[in-house]
Amino acid sequence: MLVFAFSVPIWLIGAAADVELLPGLPLSALGAFCPLLAALVLVFEEGKTAGAVALLKRSFDFGRIRRKTWYVPIVLLMPGVSVLVFVLMRWMNMPVPAPQLSLLATLLMSLGFFAAALGEELGWSGYAIEPMLARWNALQASVLLGLVQALWHIVPLVQAHRPVAWMAWWCLYAVVARVLIVWLYNNTGKSVFAAALFHTMLNLSWMLFPVYGSFFDVRLAGLVMAFVAAMVVVVWGQP
Repeated sequence: MLVFAFSVPIWLIGAAADVELLPGLPLSALGAFCPLLAALVLVFEEGKTAGAVALLKRSFDFGRIRRKTWYVPIVLLMPGVSVLVFVLMRWMNMPVPAPQLSLLATLLMSLGFFAAALGEELGWSGYAIEPMLARWNALQASVLLGLVQALWHIVPLVQAHRPVAWMAWWCLYAVVARVLIVWLYNNTGKSVFAAALFHTMLNLSWMLFPVYGSFFDVRLAGLVMAFVAAMVVVVWGQP
């Protein structure tokens, strides 16, 4: 409720300004920091300044990642999904131009997306998911949180002028992504940094897809991600 309440003014400004931060990324995307604000309010109520500081310190809790091999799926899974989607689109004769990558633009977007990912994951992974995991199993908790997160993104997607069918497939994509984030979170010592880095790669992979993600087929991506998540559940059990 707090996340949605903090987001309303940003949504209203986004509707009035109709400005894009990047192609396909409306001004209301700045609402990415609302989960962090909501979590800070709640942890401050529970633990005052010490609680808020402890939450913020989890931004770089990479020391929790004991097995460094987990950096492979954290960093490479989403680029791999994007490459597979690109290959499938070419194989299916769908219109998609060759990617054009700029090292400087990629670096700047990586920094921006990481800051935004921390804004979300300090709230979703750093605060919300733990009490949910205490109540439900990991798959149930991640799907439920993914549905809330998908619903929260609807207004920015509308402001980005996405069609209804596109948004429906994106919701599948978002829910499955949350399942994978919780899987990584649980297997990296509950590292918020791991969740944020994966979230960064998710957004970066989309934006680097031709052209600034405008040719990104969210239907194919959602189905590929769902297959990956199903394999995770089969191999690892509950994520």
